[in-house]
Order: sequence, then structure tokens, then C-alpha cells
Amino acid sequence: MPSTGLRIELLGGFRVSVGGQLVPDDVWHRRKPAALLKLLALAPGHRLHREQLMDALWPELDPTAAGANLRKAIHHARNALEDVVSGAGALIRSDGDLLTLAPAGLSLDVGLFRSFLAAARRARDADEYRRALELYQGELLPDDRYDDWADAPRRELHAEFRAGLEELAGLLEAGGELDGATEIMRRLVAAEPTREESHAGLIRLYALTGRRGDALGQYEELVQLLDEKLGTEPGPETQRMYEEIRARRADAPELSADLWERVGDLRLLSGDAVGAAKAFGQALDAGTAAESRASIERKCAEAWLMQHRPDIAGPHLDAAETLTSEPAERGRLLRARANQAWENREIERAQRFAEQSRDVAREHGTVEDLAAAHEALAIVSHFRGEWREGLTSELERLAADDVGSVQLTRVYDIHHCIGQYHLYGDGLAGSVEGYARAILDRAEDAGAVRAQAFAWCLLGESLLLQARWDESDGCLAHSCDLHASLGSRSGALAWQRRGELAACRGAHDEAAACLRQASGIATVSAMASHLWGRIYAAWALSAVEQGDPERAVLSVQAAAAAAVRYGDCPTCSALINPVAAEAFALLDDPASARGYADAAARVAASFASSAWQAMADTAAGSAAGAAGDTRTATRRFASARDRYELAGQPYWAHRAARLASVTAA
Repeated sequence: MPSTGLRIELLGGFRVSVGGQLVPDDVWHRRKPAALLKLLALAPGHRLHREQLMDALWPELDPTAAGANLRKAIHHARNALEDVVSGAGALIRSDGDLLTLAPAGLSLDVGLFRSFLAAARRARDADEYRRALELYQGELLPDDRYDDWADAPRRELHAEFRAGLEELAGLLEAGGELDGATEIMRRLVAAEPTREESHAGLIRLYALTGRRGDALGQYEELVQLLDEKLGTEPGPETQRMYEEIRARRADAPELSADLWERVGDLRLLSGDAVGAAKAFGQALDAGTAAESRASIERKCAEAWLMQHRPDIAGPHLDAAETLTSEPAERGRLLRARANQAWENREIERAQRFAEQSRDVAREHGTVEDLAAAHEALAIVSHFRGEWREGLTSELERLAADDVGSVQLTRVYDIHHCIGQYHLYGDGLAGSVEGYARAILDRAEDAGAVRAQAFAWCLLGESLLLQARWDESDGCLAHSCDLHASLGSRSGALAWQRRGELAACRGAHDEAAACLRQASGIATVSAMASHLWGRIYAAWALSAVEQGDPERAVLSVQAAAAAAVRYGDCPTCSALINPVAAEAFALLDDPASARGYADAAARVAASFASSAWQAMADTAAGSAAGAAGDTRTATRRFASARDRYELAGQPYWAHRAARLASVTAA
């Protein structure tokens, strides 16, 4: 076999090179040999069964005739490569009923685009996004637009390209690079002219840069396009934005400040604290009334506190305090002061501020303000090493407000997040089961339904990690039922854990059903940043366990996209790293496997815990295996097995042992 590589380009047209030499286009005048190569390039692992190729290329023929045509197509495709480089025909391999492309030296523009986009999402770097998007040279195989087999991958790749453009535009906008963001949004509008969301984003950017005429003109263009192409009109939110822009002068400071504040709010919601701080800073520079400015100063401080910079947040909080006397806003400032205090490790002050914030919220604030104050109290209890005691006492305070209080979901969601530290922490995990049972008793005595749902879920999680499957499933199911009685915005974690449990047991249809339930709730949850990584990790685990690493990688890519949109909690989504590394290793992609192994190592470095380190060992083992270092891979898998056993997680210990055995063989 030649040492030269095979390069196949499918985006914007079909091009094939062998050893750097282009295969002439006229060689592919027979469509079926070209289609054969295209199908193999797009297939998971670049391999297909002969029957799959026959069904795709000759669906109207009987198997005998289709088989004869396939043999001819293989012969002509190999000759096309052979004419360029001697021996290159062997790059199309036949292994029984399977046809594959030789992996050594294989380069595919579709694969590079997806790999670069995943790296950009991990780095959240604008230049990385630009490099990835440059690889999308046009839609997939435009000359095969009417072939059914090309339709689904064409739509999938276009959706990924669109998502990448949206994410880059959001990244640039959050960083104050409005001209760059505007240019990207124009590309997005050109890619999908009738998509209202793209036009709305461009209209908003025009307004932010003071280009009122362009904003109004873009709206009129949207109205005309929707009427001519779809027979519809813009939605109410786009119409509202148009009327707001039309009614005000382009250079009105209040308009600019208002829009910048909204950008900051969106960036906070997506977990982009850096972008939020810049957006709120722009709002402050634009100028606004004192009471509005107080709120923006406080939000700017909160964005800096999310970045663990209490020194920069302090002056903003000081400014906010001089600008407002409104009670509810004063309560929010107290909550931010609690955050500042615990960042400075002034835990007693943090406790005092959080309690004051709760008291003010009870009298003057919204239900969301009260929930946020209780969330601050939960975090203070965690820093004091008294989370369990703090939750117990909090149950008594919340019992009277529990029934029907959907807005307080976030209080228990933050407790779920903190609970992961206990579930996976050495010296803590062994007592979680007993603690969950005690909380359940107290919650039932108090009639606190939401607290009962929390306790059943925590108990189910503890039993899940101990591989006590039936007991765990019963607890998690009961938690799901209780959450269902409370409304549609809670219970995602219980459903996700049921999906994870089903995947571990090999009940993959059940896992899919549970994870769909979890996804529906996560879409509207205030704790989305803590949920999506877990949900997609369970999807990926199920796919890997079914021997489908390609589908697992799609879930990993979806997790990266969700992290950009909603933010990400590295500890809550820790499972995605070892599963992703394993999936990429199975697909012979050592670079991507190493990227997730590095991410797992960063999480493990934050906690002195056997379970977190075991995940890092597993990911590192997969990365080493993908790189051909079987000795290191076997050693890291064996280390993961020992650490999982120490953490009391027998299923994962057995799984790590299986990986070590397979690698050693």
C-alpha cells in the first residue's frame, strides 16, 4: 500500500487528491464510482456494508444486479486512484462484506470542519471559530442535490455551519466587536434568507452601532421576503424591536444602554461572564438614569464575581449602593455582597449578607429574588462545610412556601449541584445515602413536596453509583413523579439519572425515553448550565455501549454547542470527558481524544477525589490508546479501576477493568 494519503473534499464540490496530486474531474464521469467514494467518506468510521451501498445506489435493482454494479463501481473507483499514484487503489479496502477507506493518511474536509468547530467551542475563541468556518467552502456535494443519500448529511452540516456562525457572532458581540459581529450576521442572513432569527440579530446589531437606517431597511427586507416566500410576517418580538428602533433617534443614549444591558443579560444567561461584563460596561458608558444605572452596576459586578474577581466587582457594588434606595434592588445588592464576601473567603460576612438579602426579598422582592437569596445561603453553607446542616434547617424555613412554588426550583437545583461534591467526594460519598434518607424523613414530616423530590433523587443517585440498580430506579422514578406534580420546570436531573442508569444496564430504548424527558425540562430550566452536559454525556454513554462511537460523538458535539449557548458547569458535566475521549479513540482521532483527556485532568485537579481522578485516568487511557501507546493506556485504565473501587463505584470499576483488558489484548 502506498504511504501517500487520500484527501477527499465534499464541501462546495467533490475533489479527490492522492499524495497531493489531484484526481482529474473527468475521471469521475461515471457517477456511481464517485458516489461510492462519497458514501464511504461520509459513513461513520468510513466503512459500509456492501448491502448498504447497494441499497443507496441501486435501490430499484434486485440484489444480484446491484451486486454486479457495485463490483464495477469499486473497480472503476480503484482505477481512478491507481492512475494518479501506483498502488493507491488499495486505499479502498474490501474486508468480507465491508468496504472501508484506509485510515492512514486519510483527510476529509467534513471531518476537519467538525473537529475545528469542536475545538473552537471548547476554547470559545473567535479566531478558532473563523478557522473552522473557513473550512465550510459551501454546501455538501451540490452536484448531488437530488440524491436521497446526501440529503440528511447536507442538512446536518448546514445546521452546524449556521450554529457556528451564530456562536461566533455572539462571541464577537459580547466582546464589543460589533462590526465583526455584524459581518457574521450578514453571512448568516445570506445563508438562510428566510430565517427570521438571523434577520432579527442583524437588525439588533445595526441598532447597537447606531445604524438606524440599516436596521429599519433590514426589517423591511425581512417583511418582503417572508411575505413572498412564506406568506407570513415577522413575529411579535421582531415587530416590537422594529417599533422601538423606529420610534427613537439612532443616537439616543437610552436606547444604546438598554440594548447593551439586554446583551449583558443574555450573556449571563449563557454563562459567558466575560462577555456580560463587557456588555454591561458598554451600557454604563452609554449613560442612563440613576436607578437603571444602579441595576447595571450591580449586574456588572455579578459578571465580574462569576470570573472570581471581587476586586473589580467592588467598585461597581459601591457605585450601585450610592445610586439606589429601592428596597428590592437593595436586597439584590446584599446578595451580590454575599457573593463578594465568600469570594474573599469572608464567610461570616457572606452569611450575614445572604441572610439580610433573604429577609429583604421576603418583604420587598420577587419570588425569584427570594430563590436567589436561598441559593446564596446554600453556597455559604457549602463554604462553611455545613451544607448538610444548612439544607436541613432550610427545609424548615421553606416548608410553608413549598407547595406550588415552582420558582423555588432553582433553590433545590443548586443543592443538587452541591450534592455532586458529596456524591463524588472521598469521605463524603459513603454517608450520602443515610443523609438523603434523613432529609426525606424531615421533608415528609414537614409536608415539603419539593424537598421530598430532592431527597428521593439524591438517594437514587447514591444508589446508582453503588450499582444498586433496582433500588435506584425506584427512588428516581418517585422523584420524577413528585416533580411532575410540581410543574414542568423541575425534575431534569432525576430523569437524566434514570437515563444514565438505563444506559449502564443496557436498556437503551428506556435510556432514550428518559433523556428526552430530561432534555425537554432542561430547555426551560434556570439551571441549564448544570444539566446539558450531564444529559449529553448519558446519550454518549448509551451510544458507546451500543458500539456506535459516531453517534456518541454527535452527542459530544451537541454538548459543546449547548455549553456555548447555556454555559457549562465543569463538575456537573464531568462524565462527558471520559466518554468523549473513548468515542474519539474508537474513531481513531487521537487529537480530539487528547483534548477531552486534558479537560478531565483539569476537573480532577480541582478536587482531591478518587472518582474525579478515575474519570481523568479513563480519559487519559483512551487518548493514549488512540495514539498507539497501549502500555500507558493499560496502566491508566487499571489506575481508573482501582480509584473507582476506592470511590465505591463498582460499575465504573468493572468498565475500566474491561477497557484495560481490551487494550492489553
